[in-house]
Formats: sequence, C-alpha cells, structure tokens
Amino acid sequence: MKPIAIFYEHPEWFKPLFTELRKRNLPYVEVNAANHQYDPAERNVPFSLVVNRMSSSSHLRGHANGYFHTLDYIFHLEQLGVPVVNGVKAQLIESSKARQLALFSALGVRYPKSVVVNHIDQIIPAAGALQFPVVVKANVGGSGAGIVRFDTLKGLTDAVQFNQINLGIDHAALVQEFLTARGQHICRVETLNGKYLYAIRVHTTGESFNLCPAELCHVPETPEALACLTEAPRKGIKVEAFTPPPDIINTVESIAKAAHLDVGGIEYLINDTDGQAYFYDINALSNFVADAENIVGYNPYAVFVEYLTTRLSPELETKLAAVAL
Repeated sequence: MKPIAIFYEHPEWFKPLFTELRKRNLPYVEVNAANHQYDPAERNVPFSLVVNRMSSSSHLRGHANGYFHTLDYIFHLEQLGVPVVNGVKAQLIESSKARQLALFSALGVRYPKSVVVNHIDQIIPAAGALQFPVVVKANVGGSGAGIVRFDTLKGLTDAVQFNQINLGIDHAALVQEFLTARGQHICRVETLNGKYLYAIRVHTTGESFNLCPAELCHVPETPEALACLTEAPRKGIKVEAFTPPPDIINTVESIAKAAHLDVGGIEYLINDTDGQAYFYDINALSNFVADAENIVGYNPYAVFVEYLTTRLSPELETKLAAVAL
C-alpha cells in the first residue's frame, strides 16, 4: 500500500493534518520540500497521492530553494500520472500575484487597479496611472511580506531613489491602489474541491498586511509584515466566522475552479469608498483558521482528510476500509 506524501516546508503548520491522517489510519509520509531530491528518470513513484503544501512565504524562512523546486517536482509527478492535490496549475497561480490578477481580469472579477513591473525604474511611471495611496507588492510574497504602502508620490519617489524597495525573489512587483477595507476587516473564503467550505473576517488595525489566520504563522517583525495571530491581542487582530452573500460564494467558487485549486483560500475586501467587493489574493496554501472548532464550528482538517481519501484509487480505498474494520 503506497502512502500519501505530504510535501511541505513549514515545520509546524501541518501537525493538525498529520493528526487527522493518523486518526484514520491512513499511511502517509512527511516530505521536506526544502531539502529534497528526485530522479527525473524514475517511472515508479512510491506514493499513492501527493499533497502539495508548499508556502510562497518559504523564502522568509530561508527556503526559497524549496519554493522553486516545488513546481519542477509536481510537474514531474503529473507527467507520471501521480495524482497531486494542488498541482502545477494551482501552484502557478499561488506563486504569482501577477497571474492572479490576470485570472481575475479574465473572469471579470473586480480587483484593485494595478500595474505589474519588473524593474524599480518602472515603479514611478506605473504609479502615474494610479490614485494614491498605493502599495508596492512583491510578486512572490506570502504572509504579507514585501508589501509597503505609500501615501504620496514624494514618499514613493524617495523610496525608489534610496533603493528602499525590494521587488522580491523573482524581481517583479505590483504597484496597486490601496483600498480602505470597510469595517477594518478583510474576508477570507476557504474552498475545497472547488466548493465553498467556510469564511472568516480578519480584523486589523490597518497597520499590518499580514492577516494570516493560522495560529503558528510568523514572519519577521517589520513595519510591513507583522507577526499574526500569535500576537493578536497586542496587534489588535481578531477573527470571526461569517457567511458571505451568495454572489460572493459563486464568484469565489468560479475563481477556485479556474485556478484549479483543490484546496485554497480566496481573499477580498469591501472598499469603503464605493461599497464594492474587490478580490486581491488567491492562496493555495490553506493553513485553516486557528481554533477552528470554536470559530467555524468544526475541524476543517477532518473534512480535508476525507477529501483526500476520495482522491485515492478505488483499490486503495477498499484496502483502507478493510484496515479500518
């Protein structure tokens, strides 16, 4: 019986997933994406299913090597016919904010007005087409990293002149109009198998762009990327469950399907100026909200593991059912 492979990088985020797999007696192996090798000539992969849990914020933990390696590896797996949860197409969307905006545009989904640049000299001309305040977002970010707000053209010009803007690990960025979120919260909708799973509001003081709802999420404490819910009381962050209106759920599901997300979160906010919903992020790495049973009423990892069993071959499912009995 080939095990399920959990291909991941963060040492803590997926312990709840491992717990659920053990509860169901599902054979699995933990595969470290940041320290990994494979043989392109292999034709027999020792896994029944590979669950891609690679984070775009891995470079913040010194694991950019794993980030770039992941796309190559899952491409290799798919060429061999190995089923992958969040495969190449999902990883391509997860790993580029520019591609996310292209997807929004193709679907006719409203998003903050943006310009994509690949050189610092393009930032000021790009901002000329936008209204201030603006944010500069590294194309590959994660956990709010690489996002800096500028309220004036002078402030942005000074940052460019003094080389204070980091375009990130792929040397690309978005210059984007900053929208004030009505009610000082953003909305994150989680999906599974292209369908709505649950939604949360993440409240913030507006001083941090790191609105990760996972308890163990942490990035270096800088003005643009603060620690998340481990310090929620001090940072003024709170999380609550809610049910979005049907049109939002329909839009989220259409995005998830177009992005080929098997599991993932999609974020939007209600712009305080015009009252419209603006989508701005697709996150294929769903850590799920901390303390989910108290916040959303159930354990989403249990639902996720149930979904994983549906991705196994019928023969393996039969064997697992026999083991459970």
